[in-house]
Amino acid sequence: MTTSHSLAAEGLTLGYGDRVVVESLDLVVPPGEITVIVGANACGKSTLLRSLSRLLAPREGRVVLDGKEVHRMPAKQLARTLGLLPQSPVAPEGITVLDLVGRGRHPHQGMFSRWKAEDDVAVAAALEATRTTELADRAVDELSGGQRQRVWIAMALAQQTDLLLLDEPTTFLDASHQIDVLDLLTDLNRGRGTTIVMILHDLNLAARYADHLIAIAGGRLHACGTPAEVLTEDSVRAVFGLDSRVIEDPVSGRPLMLPIGRHHVRPQLTPNPLQPVE
Repeated sequence: MTTSHSLAAEGLTLGYGDRVVVESLDLVVPPGEITVIVGANACGKSTLLRSLSRLLAPREGRVVLDGKEVHRMPAKQLARTLGLLPQSPVAPEGITVLDLVGRGRHPHQGMFSRWKAEDDVAVAAALEATRTTELADRAVDELSGGQRQRVWIAMALAQQTDLLLLDEPTTFLDASHQIDVLDLLTDLNRGRGTTIVMILHDLNLAARYADHLIAIAGGRLHACGTPAEVLTEDSVRAVFGLDSRVIEDPVSGRPLMLPIGRHHVRPQLTPNPLQPVE
């Protein structure tokens, strides 16, 4: 099953106060695929995601979902189709894991409707998928950073939207749990056809898990396409100011970026400044 919802930004300019963060940006999110946004710190990635989810109104341009401007749609109607996990969510003090994950069902509740059996099923499935079932009765503020992150992801999954936006969903997670979360999102994409847009800092995980990769530089779209098209040595230098070697990942066959710093580099990889160039 593949979702048919279309999400796009048209001429999008975003900012805070007098500062412009994203300027004249156009992009299309491929339906039914995993899109990963990468870029240097403060390049506008999170600002873009906030606008795609209606949290930040554009100065110019618009965000369009199925032909409708998201900033003109009723919040609850949008929340049935599009879910967001922000970068640093805050839970109400003392709330339990079960209650927090249950809040993901709020968009599906009518003004007078009660909690239904299908809500219980959705919450239980989200807890199981994120391996947080055993935490259900614990207070969220008692959990470790990694546990809290998995609980927030469970809440987003319980919302059961066809589009899911996640701002750095692997934050606070060790390597094993990072892979668990990204595999979980891939299962969600392949099993339900959920369109996923997420921000990742790790370029190699981005290249491995993305169907569609978007590179942002200085608030503008630098490149978009498949990981092989976007993750190149030239792009890494332009977007991150970093010299690198890009090779084939022996595990996935996707691009693998090897950064070049000032130390621990074989001599033949960098030219000798004292040796004349032929």
